[in-house]
Amino acid sequence: MEIGVLYSTVIFAVIVIVTLFRGIKIVPQGAKWVVQRLGKYHSTLSPGLNFIIPYFDKVAYKVTTKDIVLDIPSQEVITKDNVVIIANAVAFINIVHPEKSVYGVEDYRLAIRNLVQTSLRSIVGEMQLDDALSSRDMIKAKLKTSISDDIADWGITLKTVEIQDINPSSTMQTAMEEQAAAERQRRATVTRADGEKQAAILQAEGRLEASRRDAQAKIVLAEASQQAIEKVTMAIKDQELPAMYLLGEKYIESIKAISTSENGKMIILPADIPAAVRGLIGNIGK
Repeated sequence: MEIGVLYSTVIFAVIVIVTLFRGIKIVPQGAKWVVQRLGKYHSTLSPGLNFIIPYFDKVAYKVTTKDIVLDIPSQEVITKDNVVIIANAVAFINIVHPEKSVYGVEDYRLAIRNLVQTSLRSIVGEMQLDDALSSRDMIKAKLKTSISDDIADWGITLKTVEIQDINPSSTMQTAMEEQAAAERQRRATVTRADGEKQAAILQAEGRLEASRRDAQAKIVLAEASQQAIEKVTMAIKDQELPAMYLLGEKYIESIKAISTSENGKMIILPADIPAAVRGLIGNIGK
């Protein structure tokens, strides 16, 4: 009899200990636990010491309250000008109401990824390629606005969403590189043509200016010759001897210059040789 009472006492003590253990819940910091009573949502346990009714209450979900980083996989997006680009993102979320996140959607992570991808395709699809590549901040703002209200119904707050990469497809990158190379070649050709044009213009202007200077120099020389002839004419008037003397002096200087030249191989004779000989004989006879 005493042994049966002892066994009963031990069993009762074990049941009490197990019951107390099941009724005491210690929730760690950074988490919240969702409690169901008889299969229905009852309460949410905050960090610290909590008590539930054993056998009636059950911790159905353990949800983190820390910020969650969701990697949004890369996907192909078609821009407004029919260019395929590859884009991916990363979203930072925080669960504010755990009960909504577990009862409002089957898998909030999968749901948010699909929502971000769909919104990203919609936003980029309304933009030109150049705008899409250079407007990350605008895409980020639109993306955050478009999905914040939707995930709020699941008790989740979107802290921020960042565009990690947004690049043209490999085929488009090749085409863009070829286009950029062609554009650089075109600019080089234009620059070279402009340089040659400017050089030709400068050369033509130089020749024109040289011709003008040559013409002016010839005019000055002609005027100087005219003035010299006028002065000589006034000086000699009708006297033949001074004019003959001057012409003879110039003639002799010219012959002397020709005779001293290294390439001089010509013999200069007077046009009227007999007259010249008679003149020389006459001078000898005198």
